[in-house]
Amino acid sequence: MDVAPIWQADWLAQQPAGIASLWLDWLLEPGSLTARLQGTGHAFSLQLLLQQHIELPEFLQQRWQTRRGLVREVVLLLDQKPCIYAQSFLPDHTVAALQPLADLGTMPLGHYIFTQPDLQRSAIELACFDAGLQLRSGGNLPQLWGRRSYFTLSHHELLVQELYLPALAEFI
Repeated sequence: MDVAPIWQADWLAQQPAGIASLWLDWLLEPGSLTARLQGTGHAFSLQLLLQQHIELPEFLQQRWQTRRGLVREVVLLLDQKPCIYAQSFLPDHTVAALQPLADLGTMPLGHYIFTQPDLQRSAIELACFDAGLQLRSGGNLPQLWGRRSYFTLSHHELLVQELYLPALAEFI
């Protein structure tokens, strides 16, 4: 399976109608989603699905003025149940400047970036994904909500996209 093209969604900068307030609270979480999951008191773990150098999607090539970068796909779990699917893109110049981002392994990205004093985050954009979306984490998925935002560290940008999986509802 190739990288899931979730960047092709209809991302909205404003809050769409029809989202339950419970989900909206999690979707608009301004801090570390990893820390919020860990704060539920349930056993947190991360499954690394993919980390490889790729040719970046066209819109990111234009934004970052480079063709190549790193993609990382993970699932964040509570009590071994997949709750968040996360996909991150980092242009090669970000990877070169911020080498710890390329060496995270099973450490959550949020553990690194949210400890950096110069972290900046763009506005959070939301999207709704139709039932049947195929992700590397597998399974036949129902309709999902997701969010994305750009982070900047030391003048180097990365994109993080997160999809909220059905099991999360058990924990929030």
